[in-house]
Amino acid sequence: MTTLRAAARQTFSSLRIRNFRLYFCAQLISVSGTWMQTVAQAWLVLHLTGNGVDLGIVVGLQFLPMLLFGPIGGLVADRMNKRRLLFVTQTCGGVLALVLGILVVSDAVQLWQVYVLAALLGVVNLFDNPARQTFMIEMVGRDDLPNAVSLNTVVMNASRVIGPAIGGVVITLFGLGVCFFVNAASYAAVIIGLSMMRTAELRPTERVARARGQIREGFVYVWRTPMLRNTLLAVALIGIFAYNFTVTLALLAKTTFHGGAGTYSLLTSCMAVGAVAGGLIAAHRARPTPRLLQVLALVFGGLLAAVALAPSVAMAAVLIVLMGAASIGFIATANATLQLGADPSMRGRVMSLYAMAFLGTTPIGAPLVGAIAQWSSPRISLLTGAVATVVAAGLLMWRHLAGLRNTQDGSPDEGRMVEAKAVSDVASSAA
Repeated sequence: MTTLRAAARQTFSSLRIRNFRLYFCAQLISVSGTWMQTVAQAWLVLHLTGNGVDLGIVVGLQFLPMLLFGPIGGLVADRMNKRRLLFVTQTCGGVLALVLGILVVSDAVQLWQVYVLAALLGVVNLFDNPARQTFMIEMVGRDDLPNAVSLNTVVMNASRVIGPAIGGVVITLFGLGVCFFVNAASYAAVIIGLSMMRTAELRPTERVARARGQIREGFVYVWRTPMLRNTLLAVALIGIFAYNFTVTLALLAKTTFHGGAGTYSLLTSCMAVGAVAGGLIAAHRARPTPRLLQVLALVFGGLLAAVALAPSVAMAAVLIVLMGAASIGFIATANATLQLGADPSMRGRVMSLYAMAFLGTTPIGAPLVGAIAQWSSPRISLLTGAVATVVAAGLLMWRHLAGLRNTQDGSPDEGRMVEAKAVSDVASSAA
């Protein structure tokens, strides 16, 4: 019993911090609403057109601003008070959800309107994502950051269970429009949570003064830091081909298994169950290492291939649980590695590049994955993601071994010296 209590304390250690507890609970409510809208929006597009490419375009437009202007959002996060910035972004997100709900219940919604609102939400997320990522360390500090990042992924993915499950019921009983209204209301939870925080207990990062060339400076810094560069390249490759589950699972449910909204909700909920488990395991471990990142990428790729080949909905659901655990373990480890490895003055820009690699590549990946599924099958689309993920794992292993060999040769250039310091910081902070 004592061992279980000790394990629980270690797994949930960052929740002892009041500000993070408020943030944790608020995010659970808000992100559940977001997933309700995600399910409703995917089903709305399929109802309007029945076309996988159209669904991919809508998802892609939601992330296009991040792809095109991601470093701007990161620079704004480096320069501004992150808590105040989050007040603005959360309010704007709620208004956009409300507008879409009104259009749906009034039977006035058209595909182009969904396109426009998705793109506007992308503009909001351009600033919201790096602010949220970098606000984490201001709430909990360096020592608790890996645990907080992992628990935050638990929130995001527990919401995948709660949101789609409630969303499927709401769609069946009340229609699509109510999902958008519920999501609009859920943004209030984050606004209330932020307002209840004790600002004296926050650990704000020193804001970066305005200067010319700061976006370019962020790119140069990442490129000259091999650990950051290699991690971001792997996340980008996997993000393009493997993480477009809004498209692939919807098409797998509808086209391959000939199901409806309930089947789609089942698959997304199963993935979320696995993701919660993966996030809790990562929170308990709380030690990001290059080898762990490589192994998780390899396992994720193998399980993605297994899901693609699953002969039935039941088998796919079981495999998706395991795949969800591996996928979230990988992304939580990558997130913590980047945040701990980045200089505080560069953290916003580094995490904006992470957002570009993980989410901003969706405008490329979502239409591409949708097109592959439309022109071949959802199974082939998933297999393509599996191959890309295994390739990314191989590249991480290759670059890591090359770095070790160069260090043993006694020729540590500037980039490797920065990487060694960053790895040291990660290890000391996670220990």
